[in-house]
Amino acid sequence: MPSAIRREIGQLLIGSLPGTTITPEIRSLAREFSLGGVILFARNIEAPEQVAELAHDVQALASDLPLWVSVDQEGGRVARLKAPFTEWPPMAVLGRSGDVALAARFGAALAAELRAVGITLDYAPVLDIDTNPANPVIGDRALGQDAERVARLGAAIVDALQRQGVAACGKHFPGHGDTSVDSHIELPLVEHPPDRIRRVECVPFRAAIRAGVAFIMTAHVLVPSFDEERPATLSPRIVQGLLRDELGFEGVILSDDLEMKAIATLHAVPDAAVDAVAAGCDGLLICSGDVDLQATALETLVYAVEQERLPYSRLEDALARLRRAKERFLAVPVTPGRVTRLGQILGCDAHQQIVEEMARYL
Repeated sequence: MPSAIRREIGQLLIGSLPGTTITPEIRSLAREFSLGGVILFARNIEAPEQVAELAHDVQALASDLPLWVSVDQEGGRVARLKAPFTEWPPMAVLGRSGDVALAARFGAALAAELRAVGITLDYAPVLDIDTNPANPVIGDRALGQDAERVARLGAAIVDALQRQGVAACGKHFPGHGDTSVDSHIELPLVEHPPDRIRRVECVPFRAAIRAGVAFIMTAHVLVPSFDEERPATLSPRIVQGLLRDELGFEGVILSDDLEMKAIATLHAVPDAAVDAVAAGCDGLLICSGDVDLQATALETLVYAVEQERLPYSRLEDALARLRRAKERFLAVPVTPGRVTRLGQILGCDAHQQIVEEMARYL
């Protein structure tokens, strides 16, 4: 294995921070492995100025490629950035509006606020279809119950985010909408046959792919009609077979958080990291802020390549896709705005007007 691979393998990880600043442990990890990026949670966020400073400090970790600074900013109950950022209604209201132009204006405004503080990747839009009223984790995060409507609005959000320089990530493939348990807690079961999955659940993902979506995130769900043993994130039949080969997605396939219990109950996180990459995932999320666990996962990936349990060609493919995505979105350095500039963008009147238009459909 070329010596550079040990450093490059860190590109596969979008890691997490324990607090609001870069710790010595994170600096050490970045020096050794050349991290792909970080994901921010509420524990990492105090104020817009602090987020901008943190994003700047994250980029200072780069040795070759810039890092992704990423966040879950969907609207509604999944929004890490609170006021004075614009507080968006849940995406179900866009679904009820059916207004593609409004969805595009929302996406552009959201992207403007993210870019202002140095965030370059948003885990949005949700492309799951809200077909199960008992679903405890999706619900009003989805754009609706109709596959075609979710597809139209989701593609509009993808296009708007990415035109403004923020990479979009459609989630959760091949669909988490018709489940009755939360994958943060246990492994959900999707019992539909393949023709139903292709005819319904895959429709919004196809539309996002046509719109040029940069990332697609896998779901930690078991779909026995495709794979009786492995959840989607760890299933070559779903990740490589369905998403890559059949749907023709050429962007970055990213795992959901490998510490979620749907995976971690049965698979140690480092082993799951290897299995996810072997299945066709190009990037990995490890989200608790445990730096030792992130380091162990990367060491395990290195060892798996050395032992040829993870083909070197699969690693090369993942690294090439990750590099292309960064060249597409991060070729021009993102410089977080000054305090006065932030005040002109975050929660501005134009964005509040979009909120008011969306709120008519609450």
